[in-house]
Amino acid sequence: MNLKPNREDNIELNLTPLIDVVFLLLIFFMVSTTFEKQAKLKVQLPDSSAQIEMQDQKSITIGIDAKGHYYLNDRQVVNTSLDTLKIAIQKITKGDKDMIVILRADAKTPHQSVVTAMDAASQLGLLKLSIATLQSQ
Repeated sequence: MNLKPNREDNIELNLTPLIDVVFLLLIFFMVSTTFEKQAKLKVQLPDSSAQIEMQDQKSITIGIDAKGHYYLNDRQVVNTSLDTLKIAIQKITKGDKDMIVILRADAKTPHQSVVTAMDAASQLGLLKLSIATLQSQ
């Protein structure tokens, strides 16, 4: 008794439906993907080291505590308005636009207070800004 079949079946794999499915998936993912337009700001970051030596340039220190109160060279500013801060900075700088502004803000300072201090310095033409941080150990 011969148990093997005598005929040979040619197994043919049709790739057309597979290609159709792949193209449908590709179209689905292309349509369902959201594309965001993001502006890329190209900045050249400066090199930094653990010890930064300040040259013999004059500087003004703007301190901001956790409640958002301003201190110019360790003297408290009367209130937290932008105009008051600008007047106080002008009195210290006396129109010198080459002064370095050192911003010392508490870690829990409201972000708006930091932005206001940066805005005041920018409006007065003080473009050299340094943000003081603690050195991690």
